[in-house]
Amino acid sequence: MAQNMSVEICGVRLKNPVMTASGTFGSGVEFSEFLDLNRLGAVVTKGVALVPWEGNPVPRICETPSGMLNAIGLQNPGVAVFAKRDLKFLEEELSRDQAGEGTKVVVNVCGHSEEEYIGCVEKLSDEPRADLLEINISCPNVREGGIAFGTDPKGVERITSAVRKAARQPVIMKLSPNVTSISEIAKAAEAGGADALSLINTLTGMKIDVERRTFALANRTGGLSGPAIHPVAVRMVYECAQAVKIPIIGMGGIRTAEDALEMIMAGATAVSVGTASFHDQTTVLSVIDGIEGFLERHQVSDIRDLIGCVR
Repeated sequence: MAQNMSVEICGVRLKNPVMTASGTFGSGVEFSEFLDLNRLGAVVTKGVALVPWEGNPVPRICETPSGMLNAIGLQNPGVAVFAKRDLKFLEEELSRDQAGEGTKVVVNVCGHSEEEYIGCVEKLSDEPRADLLEINISCPNVREGGIAFGTDPKGVERITSAVRKAARQPVIMKLSPNVTSISEIAKAAEAGGADALSLINTLTGMKIDVERRTFALANRTGGLSGPAIHPVAVRMVYECAQAVKIPIIGMGGIRTAEDALEMIMAGATAVSVGTASFHDQTTVLSVIDGIEGFLERHQVSDIRDLIGCVR
């Protein structure tokens, strides 16, 4: 029995439902030495802003017993350099047939104000290699005292609407788990015109170096990712899948095909592999192979039959 692994996210076909997670894969330059990027459903780039960001002071990464904390601060070269360097690399590295089918590119966008988001999105509108845009709304809104855009439903709907109007590509809103009700945030993004959602971003955490009697991260707090957050992510994907009608990309602690299938059965159309790639650069391929093996063993002909099958 032949298995169909392809899925569709807001009109864009992915050859399989597995992609990378923003901030864990760069734009694939280093990882291309270890794996064939053309096997992925999509490459999701590191966050890019309208202008260069320096990021936070070091130390800004530390391990935890079941994951890691990071406070990179979305360091990036700005959209102009990104387009000339990163998108050019992906254009040369990823092959497509005459119908335009092949591994897709999702560009993650960040900003400190509505104007910054819109400016970056407009710069990317004419980039043929940018198939979808993932909007990171965990960024601090400088006009609201540093509160993240993604923590207030009204703010989420407003920024989503503004970005959707400016974007040529389909818009994926990346949701923060650091909220009271993730389903309310999801509904606000849908109301604002989001084409899809991705979740979850990292959970806010802290680690103290007891020998030095100080914070392990210069920023004091950081984003927790890895296996520790997986059960939380599965629950939030399920809640959002029950609340909205648009596609969801699930992420958070995925290391194995079983982890990915949990997300899919909870309602995710696709999944992103992140922190696990730091431990094993080929994890994303193992997840793809594992899903294919699951479909074969259980005689499931179409991966789409599993999306949201647990209710």
